[in-house]
Amino acid sequence: MKRFIDLCLALVAIFILLIPIVFLAILVKLTSKGPVVYWSDRVGKHSKIFKMPKFRTMRVDTPAVATHLLPDPQQFLTSIGPFLRRSSLDELPQLWSILKGDMSFVGPRPALFNQDDLIGLRVVHGVDQIPPGLTGWAQVNGRDELPIPEKVKLDEYYLKNQSISMDIKIIALTFIKVVRRDDVAH
Repeated sequence: MKRFIDLCLALVAIFILLIPIVFLAILVKLTSKGPVVYWSDRVGKHSKIFKMPKFRTMRVDTPAVATHLLPDPQQFLTSIGPFLRRSSLDELPQLWSILKGDMSFVGPRPALFNQDDLIGLRVVHGVDQIPPGLTGWAQVNGRDELPIPEKVKLDEYYLKNQSISMDIKIIALTFIKVVRRDDVAH
């Protein structure tokens, strides 16, 4: 049932957001060198690696590590990168990952392939058994500001309590947080 809902919502979202997606793609292309979309290796269900798309917000010569591990992340951002990140518009291409079945609308945010500490804790707590999400319980309870053990506790809570009503609540809270720009590090 959840997969069916994800497919329907993704198709509706793509239809509604097609013009803004095309506009943002053009804007990314006009303001920086390189591809419009950045495909990062992420960890999905059962710890399987998949390619997750995002509008590119960083220069093409940026090292492939979590932003918080860069010595000075600001030096790598493109001119529209900060806006795309603050508004979470850089996440729109992930609708493709939802259509493909690599992601869900709600679930733990997909870890980077090299975030061994996060991946390991998720395996220990069984969180790797569900698809990652565009948003999740950890996202609405701290987003970028949470330490990894706390994120995994929140991911595990979602794993044990997931339901359609909880997903609706998380999506609504995500919308509120994005509009307010709460808990965004970069």
